[in-house]
Amino acid sequence: MNKNRPPRLCLSARTQTAAELAWPGYDPGQISIGAAHIGPGAFFRAHFATYMDDILCRDPRWGISAISLKTANLNEALEPQDGLYVLAELDHRVSYRIIGAIRETLVASHTPDRVAARLADPALRLVSLTITEKGYCLDGGGRLDLTHPDIAADLVPGAAPVSAIGWLIKGLGRRFIQGIKPFTVLSCDNLNNNGGKLRQALIDFASFRDPRLAEWIGDVVAVPCTMVDSITPATDDALRQRVADECNIFDAWPIQRESFRQFVIEDFGSSDLPDFSAVGAQITDKVHGYEAAKLRLLNGAHSTLAYVGILRNLETVHDAMQDHYLSGLIEAMMRFDIAPTLQPAAGLDLEIYIQDILNRFRNPAIRHLLSQIAWDGSKKLPIRLLDTIRDVLARGATIERLVIPIAAWMHFIRKRTNDRDVLVDPLAEMLGTLARRTNGTAEIDVPMFLDIAQIFDPELAVHPEFQQQIIQAYRNLL
Repeated sequence: MNKNRPPRLCLSARTQTAAELAWPGYDPGQISIGAAHIGPGAFFRAHFATYMDDILCRDPRWGISAISLKTANLNEALEPQDGLYVLAELDHRVSYRIIGAIRETLVASHTPDRVAARLADPALRLVSLTITEKGYCLDGGGRLDLTHPDIAADLVPGAAPVSAIGWLIKGLGRRFIQGIKPFTVLSCDNLNNNGGKLRQALIDFASFRDPRLAEWIGDVVAVPCTMVDSITPATDDALRQRVADECNIFDAWPIQRESFRQFVIEDFGSSDLPDFSAVGAQITDKVHGYEAAKLRLLNGAHSTLAYVGILRNLETVHDAMQDHYLSGLIEAMMRFDIAPTLQPAAGLDLEIYIQDILNRFRNPAIRHLLSQIAWDGSKKLPIRLLDTIRDVLARGATIERLVIPIAAWMHFIRKRTNDRDVLVDPLAEMLGTLARRTNGTAEIDVPMFLDIAQIFDPELAVHPEFQQQIIQAYRNLL
């Protein structure tokens, strides 16, 4: 061990840290666990956990049990640190705070009995999720894909759950049998109508186990819709070193995000939840308006920057925003192509929202890798861009700009495959096989991509205007 390395982050190291590092405004040892979170990745720790951290200053009942489905990385990093980690908020001035909301880290594949017991605990009243779009195991129509390998495995009687859906049913099933009030289920993923789709997935799964359980879930389990937002670059060694230098503490897995954060939660009339509104969340019956604006404007622009930017040999969002063609492209897309398709909620000014997004993308303190945003494109493109394209086609307006990121994604798949780079996508094997059959000719390559029914529904794939415009964009990008 390096003798000059500062002490490892833990409760006993508080007196040794720099004055600039803000510690929790509560005693982590005095809070109880009232929430569980499935999929405790970077975004959860940078976003949802910070709201819960703020709530714990007011209400000590809402400590979090962080449940990883398969990997022990988080457990190995945080257990020696008493569950603590550093959040770096990146703006014109960088600030640091310690988050202490995670009071337990479990790995479902290692200790399934402990996870099952936690989900059945009457004190647990909230289970949240950040498992990305692919973690919900949905088919092209947004319903539970019963042929998905994880779901098929979970439907085998007596099997230990593999999927998040399987674990939620395991916990809800025990509570149903034991007469325990169900927990609220809160999706925090960028999924259109996330609460509605998750609720239906739970009912679909439960119907195969016990129709009475399915009916109970449909009648009494709350699964509100949400919208979440905060740009969260991946942790790297540069961040670890920065935290060590500026906070005089070694954190095995610090987190970084922009200072902006947004959390919109559907109001379903329950008081049996943390007081999110007291710490800056918006409670509304108009979540869809916020959700659609974020998915189409921010996430659609993000994917455009990623796929077009990678083709232009750019590395980060900030780099891409210095490229006049690319920054001009996304601004025109947002103002003239995407915004007219939206019906925003009251209080959401789209012009201001668009300008805020552009300013956030230009934040020099954020080093958000385009390669990270490009992950899982087969699941992201349908909700970030293809839904918009359908609406624009229905209005009879031009899709000339909107097809550019779709064509760029196709080139991205070809480039990653030809360069033998790892392709992070649930359809990676299929996409790699397809890419090896392409030859760079738009009239040959594009129809092969459009035949992927998991991404392009048949009606859109054969639309003459869509085909013509995307072939032209593909050719132009060459």
